[in-house]
Amino acid sequence: MIIDEEILSSAGAGLKQYHPEETIFHEGGMPLYYYQVVDGEVKANNYNMEGKEFIQNIFFQGQSFGESLLFGNRKYPMNAVAVSQCTILRLHKDDFLGLLEKDPQLYFAFCKGLSDSLYYKYIMLQKNSLESPEERLRGIMDYFKSFQKKQCLFSFQIPLTRQQLACLTGIRVETAIKTIKRMEKNNILKIINRKILY
Repeated sequence: MIIDEEILSSAGAGLKQYHPEETIFHEGGMPLYYYQVVDGEVKANNYNMEGKEFIQNIFFQGQSFGESLLFGNRKYPMNAVAVSQCTILRLHKDDFLGLLEKDPQLYFAFCKGLSDSLYYKYIMLQKNSLESPEERLRGIMDYFKSFQKKQCLFSFQIPLTRQQLACLTGIRVETAIKTIKRMEKNNILKIINRKILY
């Protein structure tokens, strides 16, 4: 869901800079802000008891994150961490909810964005419950490619590292690397200068 930056700024949103690996919010914290990426890359993650990272999602320019939790009184079930140098628009929860209340069209568009986000969660739950690493990887690649208008073969550069793909799908990075190479041999994707084209 993208809300025009001018609309957010007029409602009181401010820009905040984050450095790579800087935490934007912590698991267990209370949601206080609407966040939208102006520039950079943000991941939502958790760690298991052994300290292994599981990435729930990665957000890029124009995407918002953590917004569904602004409607309840529950703590964050994940962290949000800057992957790269980031500029984030941040609007206080009360101002954000007031903005939606005043603008029914924006509220409707926001609900559609939440619906798309839930769809992604359902798809990833389904794909990650499968044994096949290839099906898991194809699920995440299909999802990211779905935002591209042109849907030709090998027309989309996957904006994720092999490590990120592994963390998003719950497989080992070595398995992700081997599976991606096998997918290239089977003409499912291409690798050019270490970039994955899908």
